[in-house]
Amino acid sequence: MSLEMYLDLFSQPCRSVYIFAKKNDIQFDYKKISLFEGYQYSEEYGKINLLRKAPAIKDGDFCLAESVAIMLYLAEKFHTPDHWYPADLQKRARVNEYLSWQHSAIRIHGSKMLWFKLLIPKALGVEIPKEKIDNAVEDLNASLNLFEEKFLQDRPFIVGDQISLADLVAIVEIMQPVGAGMDVFENRPNLKAWKDRVRAEIGVELFDEAHQAILYAQESVKTMDPKRMEHFKPIIVRYFLS
Repeated sequence: MSLEMYLDLFSQPCRSVYIFAKKNDIQFDYKKISLFEGYQYSEEYGKINLLRKAPAIKDGDFCLAESVAIMLYLAEKFHTPDHWYPADLQKRARVNEYLSWQHSAIRIHGSKMLWFKLLIPKALGVEIPKEKIDNAVEDLNASLNLFEEKFLQDRPFIVGDQISLADLVAIVEIMQPVGAGMDVFENRPNLKAWKDRVRAEIGVELFDEAHQAILYAQESVKTMDPKRMEHFKPIIVRYFLS
C-alpha cells in the first residue's frame, strides 16, 4: 500500500482527513502519531512534512501537508462523489468560501476552548486568567452565530441538500470544545440538528470512532505525563497567552 497517512485523531484536521478517507473507502496505511509526545519534531517526520504539523500524507514519493489540500488531492485522485467538492461552480465556491473563512474563526476559537479549559491548566499546570477565558467564549459564540446565520441558514448542509467538505471540516472543529466539557450545541437547536445530520451522513460508527479521543479528553489528560509536555510549554504559553 503506497498511500501513508500520518494522523493524530486528537487533532481536528487529522480527523477530517481520516473520516474523508474512510467514508470514501480510500485505502491507506494509518501511521498513528502523537503530537503531544513531539513526533512532529522528529527527524523522520521532518522528511515528510517540514511544516511539523499533522496531518501529512506520503503517496509514493509525493508528500503533502495541510488537511484541506490533502482532502482536495484525495477527492481528485480517487474521484470521490461530487457532493464532497461539487463540480458546479457556485456550489464549489461555497465550499471554498467556508474553507477559507474557518481558519481564523471556528478553528482558532474552538481550539482555544480546549486549551484554555483543559490542556493548559490540567496538562501544563498554568492558570488561565478569567478574562481570557471569557473573551475566548465570546469569540467562539460569535463565530458559531456567523456559522449558523451565514453558512448554514435554513439549509440541511452548508452547500444545500448534501454533505460537503465544508460540513466535514466544520464539524470536527466545532466538536473540539466538546472535549473540554463545553456543550456548544446547548440552546442552538439548528446547530445540533445539523450536527446530527452530519453524523448520520458520515455514519454513526465512523463519526464516534474518529471523535473518541476528543470525547474522552477529560479522562486522558489525567494520565498525561507533564514531563512530556515540558518542551511544548514555552511555545504554547507564548501562542495562547502572550
